[in-house]
Amino acid sequence: MTQISLSLAGKTALVTGGSRSIGAAIAKKLAADGAAVAITYSASPERAAQVVAQIEAAGGKAIAIEADAGSPEAVRAAVAETVSAFGGIDILVNNAGIAVNAPIEDMRFEDYERMLAVNVTGVFVATQEAVRHMKAGGRIIHIGSSMTRYAAFPTASVYTLTKGAITGFNRSLVRDLGPKGITVNTVHPGPTDTDMNPADGPVAAIVGPGMAIGRYGLPSEIASVVAFLASPDAAFVTGADIVADGGLTA
Repeated sequence: MTQISLSLAGKTALVTGGSRSIGAAIAKKLAADGAAVAITYSASPERAAQVVAQIEAAGGKAIAIEADAGSPEAVRAAVAETVSAFGGIDILVNNAGIAVNAPIEDMRFEDYERMLAVNVTGVFVATQEAVRHMKAGGRIIHIGSSMTRYAAFPTASVYTLTKGAITGFNRSLVRDLGPKGITVNTVHPGPTDTDMNPADGPVAAIVGPGMAIGRYGLPSEIASVVAFLASPDAAFVTGADIVADGGLTA
């Protein structure tokens, strides 16, 4: 008989932007591995409630917190609510992100500011608040983008700018948090079948031929990489940029 190991039993995770696509898959995978999971959402309360219901139906613990990832106050409150609900925080997955694509000369400044607020400032604030509650063994996991390795199509320069900032943040943060026993890593998904970039969408026609394995990734496949980094097995992995892109950037 196969024995199921709940490697994250007794742990608490916060997944920002966890109501859909990659974020939802991460939340469900961490819960399946035994963690109590809080997810944040902004514009999709029904889908957030569905993720919580699915986790609870499988015997897990989860809550959904309304929090705009671009609002420092909302992000701080979400971390506080997670700690209040579950007694602490062990794993932070900075997943929330947005993309507004346009040629650089046409990019509206307000769209640039919004991407910066969500993709960079939101990550900083969530990390700063979470580590104040973390003990040795804590995990910070950022969701980046393979676009920082290979710009597969035009109009995404500002999005790539924000994700590149996360790569630098990841690399230096290990020096701050390593002595505390907290690891910091970034997962860079390649083309993945999500609401923002569906496998039958316009981008797929451009990047599809470059996929070494011949298909888009699944959110669950990205979630499995995150779950490994959150697990005790990854205790010696920190400062890593792990590319999960089906060989697009190989």
